[in-house]
Amino acid sequence: MSDELIATYRLQLGPGLGFAQARELVPYLRRLGVSHLYLSPSLQARTGSTHGYDVVDPTRISAELGGEAGFRELAAEGMPIILDIVPNHMGTGEENRWWSDPQARERWFDLDPAGGYRRFFDIDDMAAIRQEREEVFETSHRKVLELYREGLLAGLRVDHPDGLADPAAYLRRLAREGVGRVWVEKILHPGEPLRDWPVSGTVGYEFLNDACAVFVDRSAREPFTELLATVTGERRTFAEVALEAQLEQATGPFARELARLARLGPFDERSLANALASLPVYRTYVEPLSGRVEEADRLAMRQAGVEPALERALLLEEPPADPELVIRFQQTSPAIAAKGVEDTAYYRHLRMLALNEVGGDPERFGLSIDSFHAANIERAERFPEGLLVTQTHDTKRSGDSRARIGALTAMPAGWAEHVQRWLAIGERLSVPAPPAAVQYLIHQSLVGVWPVELARLQAYVCKALREAKQQTSWTDPDEDFEARALDFTAALIRDEEFLEDFDPFVARVARVGELHALGQLLLKLTCPGVPDIYQGDELWRLSFVDPDNRRPVDWARRRAALEGLRDEGPADRETAKMHTIVRALELRRRRRDCFAGAYEPLAAGEGVCAFLRGSRVMTLVATGPCAHARLADPPPGSWRDVLSGAHLEPRRDPAIGALLAHSATALLERI
Repeated sequence: MSDELIATYRLQLGPGLGFAQARELVPYLRRLGVSHLYLSPSLQARTGSTHGYDVVDPTRISAELGGEAGFRELAAEGMPIILDIVPNHMGTGEENRWWSDPQARERWFDLDPAGGYRRFFDIDDMAAIRQEREEVFETSHRKVLELYREGLLAGLRVDHPDGLADPAAYLRRLAREGVGRVWVEKILHPGEPLRDWPVSGTVGYEFLNDACAVFVDRSAREPFTELLATVTGERRTFAEVALEAQLEQATGPFARELARLARLGPFDERSLANALASLPVYRTYVEPLSGRVEEADRLAMRQAGVEPALERALLLEEPPADPELVIRFQQTSPAIAAKGVEDTAYYRHLRMLALNEVGGDPERFGLSIDSFHAANIERAERFPEGLLVTQTHDTKRSGDSRARIGALTAMPAGWAEHVQRWLAIGERLSVPAPPAAVQYLIHQSLVGVWPVELARLQAYVCKALREAKQQTSWTDPDEDFEARALDFTAALIRDEEFLEDFDPFVARVARVGELHALGQLLLKLTCPGVPDIYQGDELWRLSFVDPDNRRPVDWARRRAALEGLRDEGPADRETAKMHTIVRALELRRRRRDCFAGAYEPLAAGEGVCAFLRGSRVMTLVATGPCAHARLADPPPGSWRDVLSGAHLEPRRDPAIGALLAHSATALLERI
């Protein structure tokens, strides 16, 4: 069994996709070119779990997925397995023997003496466990470490390390146990570096947002800002909207966590809530037991504008704070950031939905190619095996949908005209129109997934409205408001006047979006790091947020498409993504030395992202208009595009516009 990382393929196991079904997919995945199978949590979850993150017995492999025998049969297929594990929390209830036993519960779980317990975010039936205790770590990791030491696992993906009391100590413990490859589901703010932990990298959200932003036309920032204000009346920045949402979360759903913090020190709940909501990153990593405080922690506190006394306490300065206050504060801030930003503000501030993504910052409207190169150089130096993604099970939409919506920035005036037209049509429908902000959310979302089944669209609209927590919410649903919004949605996409205007417009956007999606895919396959393919994403996949992005995959269709790919030459529109994946992964195997080596940016103008991997692989991706693009310092030799078969001699003719005219991508191998 080879353990060399070429690419991973993420499977979301659950009802209808257990170990036996995954085993049947291995030959297909090999032909696709991936090297590693990347599985969602596979330890014993509660009965009826659809995702596996609600583990109730970490000492056993999930019986519903096929049990340990089924897992071992899957491993015997010879494709190395990376497993997603959940160290932060467990599902509660009688099925969990550590929870149902009062004495074990006291030892295992992070209980509040006042009677509550720390939850996973605000989910009452998932309780946080204390991995800092030897018994908890040893028992909860026994099975995983056994499988790793037997060679049945090639690495681990660690879910939500920010919820742990001491993430760095936990990761050092995994390293001491011999786990060589670990990826952390760590959400980094744009520009925030990953700490120097003993890991292979993150699961790739920072790359996802960089790869999306490089295709966003930065000159469209003001037109889109003005359109949002005109349509919805919203003139606040995203940061202002996010701060409001995080304060709501801190003082609302997380009131009991806030009260617990207030009991630990001489600080009132208002000061604590402001500090939690204002932190510019998910959390700090102050270590009260060792006294370790990094400059990044001090900077985050300064940027948050934390009250001086509280800041000094949280940074272990005078007066000394209760260590538990520091630890609990740092465990609470990620939950408030996630629920306030990703699950609230992203559904309120609607300027450009492609930028409202996990780990993203909608204030960053686009990214220069130079900045993209700088981020890649840092990845190559610090975490060359970090995962690269364009979609996961947790993203707010699929990469293909995000690329479509982002393509609207290339046509701001036309987009504004159509939106105003659609708003007017909405007012004339036979059903009452919801607020303009709701309609604008629907318009952008439709561009991203059209054509779409009404049931899927309505399910997304309902979820988006509840996540926004304005007219309705999960805890206090206004079913009448929701019903009116869903009736409007149905009426809109059945209206002939709307469709006559919408269909041709979205067709034009879709074509640009597909080119952007192919460009982002090729960047994922060739930039420093390990490309990860989310299940089904080798063909066009237009998805909303979960559960829509976890819907069943048509594997027969994908097998047939793979068999039908020609050995040479370009693919058709339907199989363009699969063709790119197969050819790029073949090249990664053939030129392992190049992809393990240097990353060298090539100047080709603002409309082209170009770089060398080693001396024999060159990537060209059009991110904007590039008809007259030329390589400023062309590399020597003759090159062949493995995607199209075209040839290029850059030193003789450095013009590359014609090569990118059709598909906007080229992957060249020196011959």
